[in-house]
Amino acid sequence: MAPFKHIPVMLTEVLCYLDCTPGKIYVDCTLGGSGHAGAICKKIIPGGIFIGIDQDINAIRNAKKVLKPINLTIRLFHDNFIHLPEILQQLKIDAVDGILLDLGISLDQLESSGRGFSFNKDEPLDMRMNLKSSKKAEDLINNMEEKSLKKIFYKYGEERRAGQIAKRIVEQRRRKAIRSSRELAQIVCDAVPKKVLFKQKIHPATRTFMALRIAVNRELEMLDLFMENVANLLNPKGRLCALSFHSLEDRIVKHRMNALGKGCICPPGLPKCACNKKSLVRILTKKVVRPTEDEVANNPMARSAKLRVAEKK
Repeated sequence: MAPFKHIPVMLTEVLCYLDCTPGKIYVDCTLGGSGHAGAICKKIIPGGIFIGIDQDINAIRNAKKVLKPINLTIRLFHDNFIHLPEILQQLKIDAVDGILLDLGISLDQLESSGRGFSFNKDEPLDMRMNLKSSKKAEDLINNMEEKSLKKIFYKYGEERRAGQIAKRIVEQRRRKAIRSSRELAQIVCDAVPKKVLFKQKIHPATRTFMALRIAVNRELEMLDLFMENVANLLNPKGRLCALSFHSLEDRIVKHRMNALGKGCICPPGLPKCACNKKSLVRILTKKVVRPTEDEVANNPMARSAKLRVAEKK
């Protein structure tokens, strides 16, 4: 197995906010290259328990190799983080002391997975994080109605030319099914006016590919469901660190953390509280935490990262 390519984003900040302590229980919901995982494990020796989850089997294989030398109880699961409650139940663990949610795609997935995540490569148009999932990106591209494709590109990719791109895709697939990442990237480029191509700072297919990946893996839906009940999985003073790389992800994290941190929701005029709603968490990052200039210079994939942290009361 080739070395897994990934640089952990905001590692110092994550370790600081997670407040990793020997003997406690921590979960990395998205192992990736195990950069965060390895650092967390070393901080919770002796007596700690580390639980690692990833829906990409390559990340699990890599984690077994990377974390093997560490003298610690380590449990790894090839699964989606949405199933963390069931995983904890299986382990007979009621709640944990820290949860990390790193929502970024790994460099390995972009460069070495062969699944068409990158518009710079000529690979099958797959984009599944979990190869057991039924729908591939090519299924959506070749079968969805033009209106639905436009909605995906606009909603998930915030792509202003979603309509033009969807129309061009439908025209192209009438002639021949679209099977590769390079084919799709070229179709997107052809849908964008030439004068715009030269002005754009990012590749014209960036937002389309991101939107398609989010749709294939139901990423925002899973995140929203997880965030709704995450406070139930934490011990008192336990912390959730969420690293997002997309405005829609960050919006969900921010909204859900604020909702968990909010107490009484009664109308202002009531003499006393009737809803009995209690604040479940304390927000530790009043302002979102961003990577330093030095980190972005060393790892350009960190440039859009946003870190938000909440602590269970």
